[in-house]
Amino acid sequence: MKNTVFTGAATAIITPFQNGAIDYEAFGRLIDWQIEKGIDAIVVCGTTGEASTLTDDEHRAAIRFAVEKVGGRVPVIAGTGSNDTAYAIELTQYACEAGADAILLVTPYYNKATQKGLIASFTAVADASTKPIILYNVPSRTGCNILPATAAVLAEHPNIVAIKEASGNISQIAELASLVRGKMDIYSGNDDQIVPILSLGGKGVISVLSNLMPYETSQICHRFLKGDVEGSAAMQLDLLPLVNALFCEVNPIPVKAAMAAMGYGENSLRLPLTPMEPANEAKLLGLMREQNLI
Repeated sequence: MKNTVFTGAATAIITPFQNGAIDYEAFGRLIDWQIEKGIDAIVVCGTTGEASTLTDDEHRAAIRFAVEKVGGRVPVIAGTGSNDTAYAIELTQYACEAGADAILLVTPYYNKATQKGLIASFTAVADASTKPIILYNVPSRTGCNILPATAAVLAEHPNIVAIKEASGNISQIAELASLVRGKMDIYSGNDDQIVPILSLGGKGVISVLSNLMPYETSQICHRFLKGDVEGSAAMQLDLLPLVNALFCEVNPIPVKAAMAAMGYGENSLRLPLTPMEPANEAKLLGLMREQNLI
């Protein structure tokens, strides 16, 4: 049985900006607050962290900053995936050297690799990594789906320990769970599917919602895992309107607006993403007020 990187909720943390640059002061405060509120792990430079529009220097600096700021209090998982396998290897090796506890590898985007290509690419990165790897399946963004049979092959690699499933396809995730039991942990990649994936044996969620509500998101997981399925499901359903508002425009547009309202950086994104539409933002902020977040 492979070691589990984390159990519960990991925040796919935003990268706060100020005047077009990374706002490390806000970033540090956000990391500290997340840990104080009981988050189980931090994912830096993922989709929510706008990794695709960070420069190489920024990407590396953000990983190192997060590792140093967390200081071993919770696991730090570094996003290092790319559609260029050679670059993914280079960035993964940097993250390992910088002290990240695990690696998050998104499926290669745009190239539209075959399943054979996915196995070859992920295996090459895993061979080069000194830290455990979590695969990230999000076909709506990448145009590439890790099929359950492919994940089962990759689960045989000693460094590939888990998968973040954001396909949204519960039937596919059930098939995945049946094939990889004991060989690969499964994390929900969608905040509206935490409980369903936990019911299939999942270990938790890599979450956008937890940027705003780290304690509550972690509790959804831990209540379920302690046997309080009804309480866990009730929390998920109560927060569903807020989750839906966080995804009414493409992530991380809404969560950037939310976190700016909470005092963590500006409400700014790197092009081609632009700030939230005013009507959607008003609805999101209204739901946040109902939760006493602002």
